[in-house]
Amino acid sequence: MTPRENFSPSPYVAINPMKSKIFLVAGPFLLAAAIVLSRDQRANLLPKLQPGQSLTYLIRYRAEKNVKTESNVAVPMAPDSSQMDAHGMLRIEILNLQQVGGKPAIHARGQFLNLESGMGEKKPADKKPDPQQQRIDTAIRSIEFTILPDGSTEKINGLDALPPEQQQIWQEWVARFAVGWTLPAEGAKIGDKWKVEQLEQSASPIAALIWARDSRYVRNEPCRPSQLSITGDISPSSGLADECAVLLTTAKLVQKSSAKDATPETFKLRELKTMGTVKGTNEIITYISLTTGLVVRATEEAHQQMDVVIAKVDGSNRVHYNVDAASHSEVLLLTESPPSHP
Repeated sequence: MTPRENFSPSPYVAINPMKSKIFLVAGPFLLAAAIVLSRDQRANLLPKLQPGQSLTYLIRYRAEKNVKTESNVAVPMAPDSSQMDAHGMLRIEILNLQQVGGKPAIHARGQFLNLESGMGEKKPADKKPDPQQQRIDTAIRSIEFTILPDGSTEKINGLDALPPEQQQIWQEWVARFAVGWTLPAEGAKIGDKWKVEQLEQSASPIAALIWARDSRYVRNEPCRPSQLSITGDISPSSGLADECAVLLTTAKLVQKSSAKDATPETFKLRELKTMGTVKGTNEIITYISLTTGLVVRATEEAHQQMDVVIAKVDGSNRVHYNVDAASHSEVLLLTESPPSHP
């Protein structure tokens, strides 16, 4: 319940704010002339990729989770309130590409380039990096994956070895990058609207959750990739301006189960019963280049609330959780990696 990310109201729960996992540049593309479409022309918003191509994205993610717990029994693994503020640069290398039914299936490798992104111990400025350690860090921070023609991901290797913050960053990136795969197969034109309903796949103490998404192709707008200075400042690139399709997606989390008995099958197997409600909303704004099909910029605002009681089937050992979670994420295409520190 991706945008972006998890609040866990019990040891068995990992609700993901919006992501329902619809799986989520520079170089010669900067020299391409912008494509201008009329309102009646349909745009193919799938990325135009080639094996060996590399893309660099900056991803920033903030989340806050507040948890209130009421129980007359000890709950040793009860979730705590928490905050996350993560950011990092992700270099994507396209390893292989196949066309399936008019849509690409890509196999790619991602590597985190920014070792000083605030997600690890920072080294003194006067201490030179150890080349051997850098090689180890690079290996640990790599992930290989495949994006299928329907926008979902499979064959994900290396994600579990990453710190939680980097896992979140990768999930934010792939959810936004793969949006083109989820658009109508015939393309889209300005003013088009489409609806999608998808089951929430993440574990939850509330059964039968569905994301109802409404998307709209709002307009075309000038856009540019971003560039990142050595000091970390972000500004528009100095290359040629592009034209982007602007898409607006709003999503609502709908509970199909009864509030009086919302027990998922996995909880029934543990002889547990759950009662309660969950609701959530997400808003995503995506800018997709009409020239390259690449996501140039995307932002997501997400908010979820859960009020649930988990108890044994006989009503004993009741634990009441009230969870409120909000997140903001931003994905920016970079023209190039920032200069290395001396």
